[in-house]
Amino acid sequence: MCGRYTITVLLEELIAHYFLDEASSSYYGPRYNVAPGQLVPAIVSDGRRNRLGELKWGLVPPWADDPKIGYKMINARSETALERPAFRSALRTKRCLIPADGFYEWQRTADGGKRPMRITLRGGGLFSLAALYETWVGPDGAKLHTCAVLTTSPNALMADIHDRMPVILRPEDEARWLDRRIQDPGPLLPLLAPYPAGEMTAYEVDRRVGNVANDDPALLAPVGGGEQGTLF
Repeated sequence: MCGRYTITVLLEELIAHYFLDEASSSYYGPRYNVAPGQLVPAIVSDGRRNRLGELKWGLVPPWADDPKIGYKMINARSETALERPAFRSALRTKRCLIPADGFYEWQRTADGGKRPMRITLRGGGLFSLAALYETWVGPDGAKLHTCAVLTTSPNALMADIHDRMPVILRPEDEARWLDRRIQDPGPLLPLLAPYPAGEMTAYEVDRRVGNVANDDPALLAPVGGGEQGTLF
């Protein structure tokens, strides 16, 4: 699964990477421990241009009776998304990107415990998680905009850490994913593959990341003070 991530790049980098015509910096800032249930920065397209906005992490389908269902839908398995009523419509018409520069996963240890790992691209840098979004309208007319991150089988790096990983898109595939004219899943499904293990790295971080109240740069530091990305 994907249950925590980081996005620490400057707003200007987001604007340049996603060719944003306009963006508001009133809410965007570095995040070191993004968690489900929070508002997260997301990139959507209106068919003419990309926009930066906020979505609540945990997808609530339009037909849901209770928005609390979103806490159970932070991820969507890419292999079965077309079969799930909560995700199949969004996969065809409501796709978005979640900007990130790392994500956390908990690796089981020999003694039965778990240690938190941060996974990034080699050399660091911004990347995009493939995601779906929906809008739920409450009885009072209030709208709730939510999202879920797609997951896939693990690559060789992630297999030693967890049995799932988020779908990371290559930059050249981001426009196809956002293109609302594409409603046939055929051209999209090949994008939902594990990202190449050789282009990623992982290292252990402090257990403080397990508490969502902690959101500071120290969370990015490797345990033991070593260099980032030297563990694998």
